[in-house]
Amino acid sequence: MLWRQQPRNRRVAEVFGRCGLVERSGQGADRIFEESIRQAKSLPDFTHTDEYQVALTLDGQVQDEGFLRFLAKLDKRTLASFTTIDFLVLDYVHKEKSLPAEPPELKIRLKHLVDLGVIESIGRGRATQYMLCQKYYLHAGKSGVYTRKRGLDRNTNKELLLRHIRANPQGARLSELCQVLPSLSENQVQTLLKELKRKESIHVKGKTKASLWFLGSKDSHLNVIPT
Repeated sequence: MLWRQQPRNRRVAEVFGRCGLVERSGQGADRIFEESIRQAKSLPDFTHTDEYQVALTLDGQVQDEGFLRFLAKLDKRTLASFTTIDFLVLDYVHKEKSLPAEPPELKIRLKHLVDLGVIESIGRGRATQYMLCQKYYLHAGKSGVYTRKRGLDRNTNKELLLRHIRANPQGARLSELCQVLPSLSENQVQTLLKELKRKESIHVKGKTKASLWFLGSKDSHLNVIPT
């Protein structure tokens, strides 16, 4: 629908365009896709279209409010510069889907969005994976998920917990640390935290689940996440 738009009568379309009665050819379809992604909704569904009619289904349900907040916090000039392809790349990465081979502009714009810092890359070469930048996970309340995704190449669960605590000098709650290690139970995460505490790698303020964990004396000089 986006890449193979063909007016039924090109001359009529050109006349209407010169008279100012219609916008650029294909712009309507672009805007439908862009607005669906901007509003964190499902992409337009054209699956019931045939050679005789165009059938369009739009889902009005917001799929991810955190994504809405993320877009709202982006620099306005950056957001205004986004093309339809940029929005599509964001949607693919947000939904953890691989980019299709066509059109090739998708992969070109992916690199551009990485350069802008809107998307982050993990790994190198063919094994490279992509994710939205840290701002998305903060606005979506998934900071622990961000640490886990960035730490896919780390060897131990304790190291992942330490990396998240280093990245949050204001303190990390148990609920966030459980997001870092979703395959472990809350009790298992607490056990790891106690072991790190005994080694003075971290310390805790508070006595409830709302307590905050901070770096201990042995790791206080490590205030950044290695990349």
